[in-house]
Amino acid sequence: VQLQASGGGLVQAGGSLRLSCAASGSIFSRNIMGWYRQAPGKQRDMIAFVAISGNTWYADSVKDRFTISRDNTKNTMYLQMIALKPEDTAVYYCNTYRSRPDYWGQGTLVTVSS
Repeated sequence: VQLQASGGGLVQAGGSLRLSCAASGSIFSRNIMGWYRQAPGKQRDMIAFVAISGNTWYADSVKDRFTISRDNTKNTMYLQMIALKPEDTAVYYCNTYRSRPDYWGQGTLVTVSS
Protein backbone atom coordinates (compact mmCIF):
# COMPACT_ATOMS: atom_id res chain seq x y z
CA VAL A 1 0.00 0.00 0.00
CA GLN A 2 1.43 3.35 -1.01
CA LEU A 3 0.17 6.74 0.08
CA GLN A 4 -0.03 9.17 -2.78
CA ALA A 5 0.56 12.85 -2.31
CA SER A 6 -0.76 15.27 -4.90
CA GLY A 7 -1.07 18.96 -5.57
CA GLY A 8 2.52 19.97 -6.16
CA GLY A 9 3.69 22.28 -8.90
CA LEU A 10 5.73 25.30 -9.80
CA VAL A 11 5.05 28.46 -7.87
CA GLN A 12 6.80 31.77 -7.39
CA ALA A 13 8.28 32.75 -4.06
CA GLY A 14 5.56 34.09 -1.81
CA GLY A 15 2.93 31.94 -3.44
CA SER A 16 0.84 29.16 -2.03
CA LEU A 17 -0.10 25.56 -2.74
CA ARG A 18 -2.26 22.94 -1.11
CA LEU A 19 -1.17 19.34 -1.05
CA SER A 20 -3.46 16.39 -0.49
CA CYS A 21 -2.89 12.83 0.63
CA ALA A 22 -5.55 10.16 0.46
CA ALA A 23 -5.26 6.92 2.37
CA SER A 24 -7.38 3.91 3.03
CA GLY A 25 -9.66 4.11 6.01
CA SER A 26 -7.81 1.34 7.79
CA ILE A 27 -4.62 3.37 7.68
CA PHE A 28 -6.02 6.80 8.20
CA SER A 29 -8.30 6.10 11.11
CA ARG A 30 -5.61 4.44 13.19
CA ASN A 31 -2.62 6.65 12.65
CA ILE A 32 -1.01 9.95 13.28
CA MET A 33 -0.33 11.20 9.77
CA GLY A 34 2.64 13.20 8.63
CA TRP A 35 4.06 15.22 5.81
CA TYR A 36 7.67 14.77 4.84
CA ARG A 37 9.89 16.39 2.27
CA GLN A 38 13.17 15.68 0.58
CA ALA A 39 15.12 18.48 -1.00
CA PRO A 40 17.73 17.70 -3.68
CA GLY A 41 20.79 16.16 -2.10
CA LYS A 42 19.27 16.04 1.36
CA GLN A 43 17.59 13.44 3.52
CA ARG A 44 13.86 13.12 3.85
CA ASP A 45 12.56 14.86 6.94
CA MET A 46 9.21 15.14 8.65
CA ILE A 47 7.87 18.67 8.54
CA ALA A 48 4.46 18.29 10.16
CA PHE A 49 2.14 15.74 11.66
CA VAL A 50 -1.47 15.67 12.74
CA ALA A 51 -2.92 13.36 15.32
CA ILE A 52 -6.30 11.70 15.03
CA SER A 53 -7.50 14.26 17.56
CA GLY A 54 -6.31 17.09 15.34
CA ASN A 55 -3.32 18.08 17.43
CA THR A 56 -0.44 19.21 15.26
CA TRP A 57 3.31 19.65 15.24
CA TYR A 58 5.51 21.59 12.82
CA ALA A 59 9.18 21.78 12.09
CA ASP A 60 10.60 25.21 12.77
CA SER A 61 11.34 25.68 9.08
CA VAL A 62 7.64 25.62 8.17
CA LYS A 63 5.96 26.83 11.34
CA ASP A 64 3.57 29.73 10.79
CA ARG A 65 3.59 29.19 7.03
CA PHE A 66 2.26 25.66 6.62
CA THR A 67 -0.95 24.24 8.03
CA ILE A 68 -1.58 20.53 8.29
CA SER A 69 -5.11 19.19 8.60
CA ARG A 70 -7.04 16.00 8.15
CA ASP A 71 -10.57 15.13 7.19
CA ASN A 72 -11.36 11.87 8.93
CA THR A 73 -14.59 11.50 6.98
CA LYS A 74 -12.70 11.54 3.68
CA ASN A 75 -9.55 9.77 4.89
CA THR A 76 -7.58 12.66 3.47
CA MET A 77 -4.82 14.85 4.85
CA TYR A 78 -3.87 18.28 3.61
CA LEU A 79 -0.94 20.64 3.76
CA GLN A 80 -1.72 24.26 3.07
CA MET A 81 1.47 26.11 2.25
CA ILE A 82 1.73 29.88 2.08
CA ALA A 83 4.61 32.32 1.79
CA LEU A 84 6.59 29.70 -0.04
CA LYS A 85 10.35 30.14 -0.29
CA PRO A 86 12.86 28.71 -2.76
CA GLU A 87 14.20 26.54 0.06
CA ASP A 88 10.81 24.82 0.24
CA THR A 89 11.60 23.23 -3.11
CA ALA A 90 11.44 19.48 -2.54
CA VAL A 91 9.50 16.33 -3.18
CA TYR A 92 6.74 16.13 -0.59
CA TYR A 93 5.52 12.82 0.76
CA CYS A 94 2.88 11.66 3.16
CA ASN A 95 3.12 8.74 5.51
CA THR A 96 2.17 7.77 8.99
CA TYR A 97 4.09 9.19 11.92
CA ARG A 98 6.06 5.94 12.09
CA SER A 99 6.84 6.27 8.37
CA ARG A 100 6.26 2.70 7.32
CA PRO A 101 8.58 1.85 4.42
CA ASP A 102 5.83 0.21 2.39
CA TYR A 103 3.69 3.34 2.53
CA TRP A 104 6.10 5.63 0.70
CA GLY A 105 4.68 6.77 -2.63
CA GLN A 106 6.36 8.79 -5.36
CA GLY A 107 5.59 12.07 -3.66
CA THR A 108 4.68 15.32 -5.32
CA LEU A 109 7.24 17.85 -6.48
CA VAL A 110 7.02 21.42 -5.25
CA THR A 111 9.26 23.90 -7.00
CA VAL A 112 9.48 27.45 -5.74
CA SER A 113 11.15 29.92 -8.06
CA SER A 114 12.81 33.08 -6.81
